[in-house]
Amino acid sequence: MRNVLRAGTRASALARAQTAIVLHQLRTVTQQAIEVVPITTHGDRDQHTPLHAIGGQGVFVRALHEALLEGAIDFAVHSAKDLPTDLPSGIALAAVLIRDDPRDAVITRSGQPLAALPPGARIGTSSSRRMALLRHHLPHLTSVPLRGNVDTRLRKLDTGEVDAVILAVAGLHRLGLLDRIVTALPPEDFIPAPGQGALAVTCRMDDAALQSLLRTLDDPATRTAVEAERAFLRALGSGCSLPAGAYATVEEQTVQIVAFLASPEGDRLVRASRRVPVAEATTAATALAIALAERLEQPLEARHAP
Repeated sequence: MRNVLRAGTRASALARAQTAIVLHQLRTVTQQAIEVVPITTHGDRDQHTPLHAIGGQGVFVRALHEALLEGAIDFAVHSAKDLPTDLPSGIALAAVLIRDDPRDAVITRSGQPLAALPPGARIGTSSSRRMALLRHHLPHLTSVPLRGNVDTRLRKLDTGEVDAVILAVAGLHRLGLLDRIVTALPPEDFIPAPGQGALAVTCRMDDAALQSLLRTLDDPATRTAVEAERAFLRALGSGCSLPAGAYATVEEQTVQIVAFLASPEGDRLVRASRRVPVAEATTAATALAIALAERLEQPLEARHAP
């Protein structure tokens, strides 16, 4: 048994807060010492280029997985929505913790909800998913690209660079900023990113003892939901840059999946839902992605089996 477990995390305040949640739970099942190892990712260094142009959400985890494979850390903590759909060879998804609030939050400078903002009001977001949903539900508003950590985005809101920002409720909760939220958007309509609100822990595939320890943190219902959402995204293909969202909920032995896919410009949007037994969740999510792509008349790069 190693003397100290090394937990890799991005260096941001939110990432550290998320890692603290995982470590708090881990310390209830082990007395082993744990050291936090902050790692700066490419996505953290480049806060200006749109995410889709620098590799999508995977840019936030690549450096962590490289550190894992090199043996510099023993496990890594992530926002589940940042994980690529196909993990690198040798990396295991050891745990998916019970999900926090999956919704998107609206914070406005005026304190008004989105629908009450005047035509042309500037809504800051770095997410093509959120941009497409805004265009679909509230076409009178203008999406403005906005990168940076939560504090940076809120500062840009407070100084008038934008009129509103959309952020994940879970992130604001973990940072103690729930009081900034004006409204939380219903996930059935403003469909979240796959994995939003959930924390994931990865480790080396060949570290069976650590996998067993980390697995004690796993929430089966959340894992089922997140794996279905990731199957939806995987079916779109690794190079897909279309705005998309998927949200699954588990009730007893049934999974409800709601998802959408939009054109690159966000001017066309299709959505659908499925209710299936738990055992069929990833297969149904894959089929849902293919069906939506066909309705959008958008060819998929690859159609992977779940």
